[in-house]
Formats: sequence, C-alpha cells, structure tokens
Amino acid sequence: MADVPPNLDWVRAAPEDAVGPGPWIEIAFGEDDAVYIRETSDPDNVVTTTQKKWDAFVLGVQAGEFDHFVEGVEDVTP
Repeated sequence: MADVPPNLDWVRAAPEDAVGPGPWIEIAFGEDDAVYIRETSDPDNVVTTTQKKWDAFVLGVQAGEFDHFVEGVEDVTP
C-alpha cells in the first residue's frame, strides 16, 4: 500500500441528510494527481488511483456503465 499523506481533506460520499457512521466511502485528492479512497469503517485500508482514472470512473457511473452490478438490489435505507 502506498504511503497516505496525513493532511488529506477527506470528503464523505453520502447523502447530505445521512446520519450514523455508515459505512460510507471517503475520497481525498492529493498531490501529483493522486486520488485516495477509503471506507469509513476501515480508514486504514486506502486505495490509490490517479485523477484521470477517477474521472473516467465517475463518467462511467454517470453513463450507467456499472448499472448491471446493482440489478436486483433493492433500495435499502440504513
């Protein structure tokens, strides 16, 4: 695992009205084009990617390219 800078500004990817500890995904943007991703329930386990790959992923989600992963999953409120 890559070294994670200690001064990252983590942003929780959750609805604004969400309460409780999650689990939620958190994203932080670092230097040198690095994007860090972690889950609130396991903050020491951090995945690193590049800004270009992150942007491609976000555009793919917006375009519905990953919808097949959630087919048949019912909307569950935590």
